Order: sequence, then C-alpha cells, then structure tokens
Amino acid sequence: MGTRMTTRPTLHFHDVGLGDVATVGGKGASLGELLRAGIRVPTGFAVTTAAFRQSVAHLTDGGRSIPDVVAGLDPADADGLAVATARLREAVESAPLPDEVAAAVSTAYAALCEECGDPSLPVAVRSSATSEDSAEASFAGLQDTYLWVRGADSVLEHVRRCWASLYSVESVTYRLRRGIPETDLGMAVVVQRMVGARSSGVMFTRSPLTGDKSVVAIDASWGLGSAVVSGDVTPDSFVVSKVTGDVKRTVATKTRWHRPDPSGYGVVEDDVPAELRDRPSISDEEIAELVATARRVEAHYGCPQDIEWAVSDAPAGENVFLLQSRPETVWAEKDRAKVAAPAARPFDHVLNLLGGKRPAGS
Repeated sequence: MGTRMTTRPTLHFHDVGLGDVATVGGKGASLGELLRAGIRVPTGFAVTTAAFRQSVAHLTDGGRSIPDVVAGLDPADADGLAVATARLREAVESAPLPDEVAAAVSTAYAALCEECGDPSLPVAVRSSATSEDSAEASFAGLQDTYLWVRGADSVLEHVRRCWASLYSVESVTYRLRRGIPETDLGMAVVVQRMVGARSSGVMFTRSPLTGDKSVVAIDASWGLGSAVVSGDVTPDSFVVSKVTGDVKRTVATKTRWHRPDPSGYGVVEDDVPAELRDRPSISDEEIAELVATARRVEAHYGCPQDIEWAVSDAPAGENVFLLQSRPETVWAEKDRAKVAAPAARPFDHVLNLLGGKRPAGS
C-alpha cells in the first residue's frame, strides 16, 4: 500500500500498514503491518494524525500558535523550555476534543469492546509519532504509554495526555536540535487490547551488545513489560543462535514486577512472590516460539528488529503476542557510520571495510 492521508479520526489496525505512517504513526503502521504478515498482535485502533491536528490547530499560548511557540524556543535554555513546555502540555491536556473526534474515538472503543466481548475492555493507550520507529530518527521513549485504561472517558483523557507528551521538554528539545519542523509534526495514538501478561519483555534480532546478526537476544521478566523497559527489574536473558538453536541462559533474581491494579484500573509495582524470583520467566517452548516469530518479522521487514512481546496464560501456541516492532537503531547507526567514515587514502577505506585486516600479500 502506498502512503495515503485520511481525514478519518480513527482507523482499525486491520485497515493500515507501513504506507500509513503519516496517518497512524510508527506504532500504528507497524501493528497493522504485523497483522497483515500473520503475526499474533492484540487488536485495536489508531486515533489518526488528522484527529490530532483538528484538536490542537485552534490552541494558542499567549496568542501564538503552538508551532510558533515551539519554533521560538532555545534548546539550550533549560529553564525557559521547562516553563514553556509545561504551559503547552496543560493547554493540550485540558482542551475538550472536538465533538466529531470525541464521538469517533468513543465509537471505536465501543466497537473494540464488542469485538473482544468485554464492555469495559482494558486497553493500552500509546503515543505513535509520525517520526517514531524509523532507523534514521527514533523518537522511541520520548512519548507516553498508559496501561490498563478502561472506559471511553478514560480513553479520551489518555489520548489527550499522549498528544500532550509531544510537548515534553525531552521531545521538544530533540526536535529543536534535529531541526524537525513543527509544521511537519503529527501525533497518532494507538488504543490496543491489553494482554493479561504472565511474562513480558523485549527481543532483538541481532545482539544489542555486539551487533551479532546470527542471534536473537531476549530479555524477559514476570508481569508487564513496563518493568523491563523502565529498568525496574534485572530481566532474565536468553541469547539464541539462529543457526543451531542453542540457548545461552542467564536467569536473574527478579524482585519487582508491574501488574494490573487489583481495582482493574492502571498498574501497580510490587514484590515478586519468593517462589517465582529465581525461576525462568518463560519456558523453552515460549523461547522457541518467540525466536521463530522474531525471525519471521525480521524477514518481513528486511532488517534487524527491536520487538516488544508478552506471553499470556492462554493455551500454548496461542499465548505469545507481539506488542510492537521497530527497526533496531543502535547497530544500524554504527554500521552506517562505519561505511561512511572518511579515510585519508582509498586503501585505508578498504581496510576499514575489511575490519582492519590487510589482504594477504599486502
């Protein structure tokens, strides 16, 4: 599918793919693309960039439009940035949504509840910026994710919070320093069914430590993956050879986990039960399925991937879900730098590409 723009406020994951980054952001486009590739992904919908632009276009700060305010900021002025971005976030969070947008999001959430057979379906509400999840300029981690959100009113509130996160100090500073114009900016939001995660984590289809493309590296822990991503827990580590299937295991003592709040709304962090702390958080069968899925995703995209996943208590073979996949960025940038590094003599450049080894007889 080619790139397309839409004025629709929401789109179901089934209706989008990689050609729709400008409309549903990196996360939304990737989730739709994964579904099309036959990967098990929790269902959901995206609130489009058209909804974002319609909702914030009329907002001002001191009589100036938000893009004008941001364009006038100095990325080196920490105090000025903090004051200005706090005002911008408050303006975006507190402004009522246009009736058309609010109705569309509420209708899409109701349809998702019906699809999943739960009238108050818990969902993840996640920012999906249009510049996010590209290997060239990753916004990952600069926008917000909210877990275990229930009810249409709460979904609408958290959509506004995601939009507001585009104006955090970190995100605004990143754009200013990279010269990314506010006029090109769009923020979509993904609303996705929560997986009742027994275990979660991340995996890379090349080693994040060495760049080795012949392995899949998995970090895993009990509960929701937010504990792994935030660094609140030292996860189990499994490094699996794509060639032989051999697994190098490091089972950590996992003392903290993130779980759904018993009230059914939001997330709590507490102690892992003693009997689970030193047990592997995923089984050999689940490791094998994660690796097989990771390899399918890497083959589909044609480049190494950084993947978020969850394992539920559903029966084996139906319990491994991917929550997100994006191009791996750290080693991709190192590879590009290695190829592009200037050399004093042409022969030195050849040597660099050979890893510093001189050809025989030279």
